[in-house]
Amino acid sequence: MSRQPLTSDEYRELVSKLTPPSRMLRGYWRAFWVGGLICCLGQALTLWAQQLNLGEVTAPMFTTSCLIFLGTTLTGFGVYDRIGKYAGAGSAIPVTGFANSVAAPAIEFQREGAVMGVGARLFTLAGPVLAYGIVASVVVGVIYWLVRGWVL
Repeated sequence: MSRQPLTSDEYRELVSKLTPPSRMLRGYWRAFWVGGLICCLGQALTLWAQQLNLGEVTAPMFTTSCLIFLGTTLTGFGVYDRIGKYAGAGSAIPVTGFANSVAAPAIEFQREGAVMGVGARLFTLAGPVLAYGIVASVVVGVIYWLVRGWVL
């Protein structure tokens, strides 16, 4: 006994019946408030660093270092993964998300040893981002240098 193939209308009806309702608005809200909270924490750290008279150049470095430390520490305790599942891109976009993307593979593969585990897997997620950023900055720098040389 062979079954008749579905018509396109029957297929659309089946897909619409089986597809769960979209929760995009909820995801947008979660990403917005968690990402905003991380950025507010960064701004608070910068203001605190300025109160400590760390200077215009040193205060942002202090803030970035603190946020990277916080992201890596929360990754080590398994908290940042839960934040990531809840907030999505809201936790991935700030520098804490970058720290998470570097630390998570290193933590996961530490049992394979320092070289083949941590060393080899450290930049699994962040490596392509770093490589693209470095290559793009070199290309843009060369283009800028060439254009500046022709204009002047």
